[in-house]
Amino acid sequence: MIYNLFFKRIFDILISIIFIIIFSPIIFLISSLLVVVYAQNPFFIQIRPGKDEKLFKIIKFKTMIDSKFKNGKKLSDRERMTKIGRLIRALSLDELPQIINILNGDMSLIGPRPLFVEYLPLYNEKQRKRHSVRPGITGWSQVNGRNSVSWKARFEQDVWYVDNLSFCLDFKIFILTILKIINREGINTDKDTTMSIWKGNNEDCGEQ
Repeated sequence: MIYNLFFKRIFDILISIIFIIIFSPIIFLISSLLVVVYAQNPFFIQIRPGKDEKLFKIIKFKTMIDSKFKNGKKLSDRERMTKIGRLIRALSLDELPQIINILNGDMSLIGPRPLFVEYLPLYNEKQRKRHSVRPGITGWSQVNGRNSVSWKARFEQDVWYVDNLSFCLDFKIFILTILKIINREGINTDKDTTMSIWKGNNEDCGEQ
C-alpha cells in the first residue's frame, strides 16, 4: 500500500528522467524522420481515461497515415500502417513520448493500458476497477499476451494487477517487458487491426 501511494510515483519520476537522458537522441531522430515521412506532426495525441477515469491526452509517435477512404471504404489499420510505423511499433518505440505523460502524473511506467473513452460506459463494476490506479506504458496484460488475448482475459489481468500491486510485481513486469520487446512478441494480431474494438460485455468478448 505504501509503495502504491508513495514510492511508485517516485520511481516513475526517477526512471522517466533516466529514460529521457538515455533515449533523447532516439526520440529526436524518430521525430525528425516522421516529420519527413508524414510531412506533418509526428505525434499521435488522443484523449484517454486515466486514474479515477480522469481524462488526459496520451502522446505516442504516429505509426499510421491519416484515415483515408478507398472506393468509399475506410482503410484498415494494416493499410494505413507505414513501413517505418510498423518498425517503430514492433520495437515499441511508439510509446516513448509517453514519458511526458508519466512526468505529468497522468500515467505510470507500469499499469493497465489506457483504453478508449468510448469504453467507459461499457465496463461492469469489476472491470472499472482497472481505473483505480494510474494507467501504464506496459502492464501485466501486456506481458501475458498483449494484443493476442481476448478482452475478457485482458480485463481479468488488469484487475488482478490492481489487486496484487507491489514493487516485486512491477519489477517482474518491467523485466518481462524488456524480454518481450527483444523477442518482438504479441505486437500485432492476425487481423487488420492491431487490437479489435471492444463492444461491451453483451458482445462476444472472446476472439481478437
